[in-house]
Amino acid sequence: MRPLPARSFSRPLVALTGLLLLSAQPVLAADDDAPKGPAVTVLKVAKSCFSDIVEATGTIIAREETSVRPERPGLKVIEVLAEAGDTITAGQVLARLALPEGGTLQVAAPVAGVIATSTAQIGGLASAKGEALFTIVARGEYDLVGLVATTDIRKLAVNQPATVRIAGAGDIDGKVRRIGPTVEPNIQQGMVYIGISSQKRLLLNASGRALIKTGQSCNVAVPLTAVQYSSAGTVVQVIRRNRVETKRVELGLMSGGNIEVRDGLNEGDVVVARAGALLREGDPVRPVMASAEAAK
Repeated sequence: MRPLPARSFSRPLVALTGLLLLSAQPVLAADDDAPKGPAVTVLKVAKSCFSDIVEATGTIIAREETSVRPERPGLKVIEVLAEAGDTITAGQVLARLALPEGGTLQVAAPVAGVIATSTAQIGGLASAKGEALFTIVARGEYDLVGLVATTDIRKLAVNQPATVRIAGAGDIDGKVRRIGPTVEPNIQQGMVYIGISSQKRLLLNASGRALIKTGQSCNVAVPLTAVQYSSAGTVVQVIRRNRVETKRVELGLMSGGNIEVRDGLNEGDVVVARAGALLREGDPVRPVMASAEAAK
């Protein structure tokens, strides 16, 4: 048998080699596009509204306190019909006193409100000029007289809403009623009066804290954990094309673990949820979107 020409084997071999190269190309391309670098948790920047809050700490006083005394002195108390802490109406009988000539004298509330103190005791004597039988917080209106930092006084205005927190009484809604005209020179703080109303007794001179809402700002926001403070300024790490970009930002108000970003980010930007010093500008990463719960 005559041997086949050598070139008869070359065509199938070249075709087979070309087929193997073609089949290998997609695998190599996929490897090139595969994410590299460490996995990092990221989130999309969204808009949020922040309240500008000024704090004032102080004590509770009665806005108007009314003393109740009998018209005739030296009469014995024979019946007590109200006590400290009671909410009363105008004209309500608080106690009865015995008259020397017989009969009784009724002691009535001149105003509605909350009884702050009472000295009325059965068998005791009531005095017209001495200690009052009852003191009433008229209409249940109180003031928190608080001190505010001088730098925050300019933000205050009458009728701004406030939340007043009083030990043992919880949170009560209030409003700025009056702003003091002067500043205490030794402590550089000014005085503000926060008006509150309560149908239950508040302890006079109790300490309290007012959170006064002086304004609102709506902007994009990020978690506090996404912000880094460095020699280059305040920065946030943004992910673009699976690489880290460091963006300088201007921050604003804070609330609930988030902070307002007034400049440097746009809604929809993807940022590293927990910025770290190990990530550098241009580093490749594998972004993993945070869940809604984890992002809070």
